[in-house]
Amino acid sequence: MKIESVILRQVELPLIKPYYLSFYTFESFIPIYVEIRDTDGRVGLGEAQISPNAYVETRDTGLQFCKEQAEIVLGMETGKAKAKIHSVWEESALAATAFMTAIEMLEDSPILKTDRDIEIPLLTPLNSKDPDGIKEEIEQRIGEGFRTIKVKVGSTVEDDLARVEAAQKANAGRAAIRIDANFAYSREEGCQFASSLDPDSIEHFEQPCDPAAWDDNKAVADVSTVPVMLDESIKTEEHIETAGSLGNIAACKLKLKRLATVENLVSKLKRISELGMRPVLGDGTASEIGCWMEACAWRDTVDNAGEFSGFLKPKFRTLKNPLPFEKGSIYLPAGYRPELDEDVVAKHTIKEERIGPARTALSGAAE
Repeated sequence: MKIESVILRQVELPLIKPYYLSFYTFESFIPIYVEIRDTDGRVGLGEAQISPNAYVETRDTGLQFCKEQAEIVLGMETGKAKAKIHSVWEESALAATAFMTAIEMLEDSPILKTDRDIEIPLLTPLNSKDPDGIKEEIEQRIGEGFRTIKVKVGSTVEDDLARVEAAQKANAGRAAIRIDANFAYSREEGCQFASSLDPDSIEHFEQPCDPAAWDDNKAVADVSTVPVMLDESIKTEEHIETAGSLGNIAACKLKLKRLATVENLVSKLKRISELGMRPVLGDGTASEIGCWMEACAWRDTVDNAGEFSGFLKPKFRTLKNPLPFEKGSIYLPAGYRPELDEDVVAKHTIKEERIGPARTALSGAAE
């Protein structure tokens, strides 16, 4: 199959409520959507969510990379196109992944085909910070069916410990709690926080220190009262091997956007298990396309709640057939394949580029 056309869109998705990370607060997600069509009319979709302050890549450089690659691969067989983009993957990894995963969908990758109904429990983030708000929110989330809750930390050690304690008290053992620092702590802060935690209901403590500071993260894991998981440190197979060699890292989390293809993602999830660590999967900032792909990869590789709940955060959904969700879980039916809601996407498109038939120039916001 040959690539006939590519549509690139930068879409703004306002959130229901702000989503807080230690390095950025999202009021909206602004992913790049890649839509590829072949000469037989088949469609493949991919997305790149490039978070400000987290990557050398920016939303604008990612969009420009996709535009340049689309010009190059137009008319190519999909296999050759995927290889060509992979050869320059490091130049703009998140944007390249959006492009290559769109080709995988176009090629009807077995990983993206569901031959049976699948139920996938999801994690939900805790947004409240004061004890009363935490109690109310946890009651609401548990009532909605969620059984895994994530608490973001990275303020002061004292404030963070108080917030975790308030969450544990409100939770009363009903749900698993994951704590995520998004590498906000120094070694000293991380050790102080991790060694002071009450283990009650805590599944793991995620990414205490800078991704490249392996010794610091190991030091925290050495004194932690709960299992430690690495996230931002894990971008390649070498990183997975390094984590496994430390001897005290309990889990590694992967995100599709860092790993080029869904095929590679599944391979790396399996490698984590082979090394005796627990694989965890999911991007809390992805929208429906990325979340669907991670849900497909989750099947048969992961035994815990998925973190690909970003599609629940925007005020509206971008698919004609929205990702089925009920009682804290995705219910992926056999044969499910996402289809963009062109009207909704067009309404919220900031920039668009069409390469191929009916070509248009990179433009400003849609009406």
